[in-house]
Amino acid sequence: MINKTISVIGLGYIGLPTAAIFAVQKTKVIGIDINQHTVDTINQGRIHIVEPGLDSIVHTAVTAGYLRASTQPEPADAFLIAVPTPFKEDYKPDLSYIQAAAKSIANVLKRGDLIILESTSPVGTTEKMVEWLKQWREDLKFANAKSEDCDVYIAYCPERILPGQVIRELVENDRLIGGINNISTQKAKDIYKIFVKGELIPTNVRTAEMAKLTENAYRDVNIAFANELSLICDKLDINVWELIRVANHHPRVNILQPGPGVGGHCIAVDPWFIVHSAFEQTRLIRSAREINDSKPFWVIQQVNQAIENLNQQGMSKKDIKITCLGLAFKPDIDDLRGSPALDITLGLAQLYPGQILAVEPNIEHVPTQIHASAIPLVTLETAIAKSHILVFLVAHKDFNQSTNIQSERPINQLIIDTVGAYNRQPCRLVSTNKSKTQHNLPLPKITLPETLSHEH
Repeated sequence: MINKTISVIGLGYIGLPTAAIFAVQKTKVIGIDINQHTVDTINQGRIHIVEPGLDSIVHTAVTAGYLRASTQPEPADAFLIAVPTPFKEDYKPDLSYIQAAAKSIANVLKRGDLIILESTSPVGTTEKMVEWLKQWREDLKFANAKSEDCDVYIAYCPERILPGQVIRELVENDRLIGGINNISTQKAKDIYKIFVKGELIPTNVRTAEMAKLTENAYRDVNIAFANELSLICDKLDINVWELIRVANHHPRVNILQPGPGVGGHCIAVDPWFIVHSAFEQTRLIRSAREINDSKPFWVIQQVNQAIENLNQQGMSKKDIKITCLGLAFKPDIDDLRGSPALDITLGLAQLYPGQILAVEPNIEHVPTQIHASAIPLVTLETAIAKSHILVFLVAHKDFNQSTNIQSERPINQLIIDTVGAYNRQPCRLVSTNKSKTQHNLPLPKITLPETLSHEH
């Protein structure tokens, strides 16, 4: 790939780090994104997302002249597509972003080019992309499984990275290389050899697509088990954190930690792609999704009960202040995509307008949804001082390491801990009055934001 140019389509949480790592290896990279602000920010050597270490890499790559961004596709030798793949109202995969990305590069393609789809996709998406490209460029012969003779090579190579550790994992993790044909697989391997130190594992395109979905469905099922345990333990008056701790001493048991739900752009989405492709065969995967999707409603139910407890002690319901601790979909990042914490916060704001505060130490600007719901974004110190109820929704290190939560909180303040951030207490109310939580309340009759139902 010496003196070759790589184009990365989509400069988000996956595309930008990928483009930057290629560029610091002294490979010319053109990043393409439809957002002008994103393009301008990158061309200034800055970043528009939060990811440890990424800012210095982008600055170095841009300053050295190996990375630049544009809103318009340009000719290149390899095109990596890293755009979103959400689902629609009926959990049907939305491939419009992939189709738009493929169409945008169609006119600049030439013989010898390589297209790699990185976006998490339902099985068969890469082949569908080939069919689209054939319609737009009848003069080119695109890769097919029956022949090695082609003008444009096609592969599917999913990312396997953890937000907060993207730079290290992009380089060190093993990578699946699923070409439409063998020569496409080899061409894609040559690309990733530029920076990947992990093993480059060749396979066919459909297996590569299914592997990414399988990995996240596996994790979703295991999280669902932990979340269901938290519900059981709440009913049976057992500390779920202690239960999991002792159970995990079994040499072949490794139970995950429960939480307020499952969010992000992968785990909460990918299992539905499998379900859509094989509905009758996915009973366990569907059940896991339903368990995890229902957990935010349970958390809201716990808040309702806490408010009832305070009301019974003589406090007016309208005077009760509730702070939601954490808005991101996982600890120590700024990513709000599909976050159950955000959905819970917005849902509570519908039930208790003007009574909700939020703390999110990893974002600088108030998210649009939070601003529209008139939820003040406050410091942890303010939250402790002004709140009657604290709801731990994300186990940010800022919360775990804070001594103020234990030492300065009001004596009658209630805590609902869904992530074990407060002394690994049960997923239930913690208060000085030792009031017993009731478990037979109906779920709140509210219409939660669209993000809670579908946009993960």
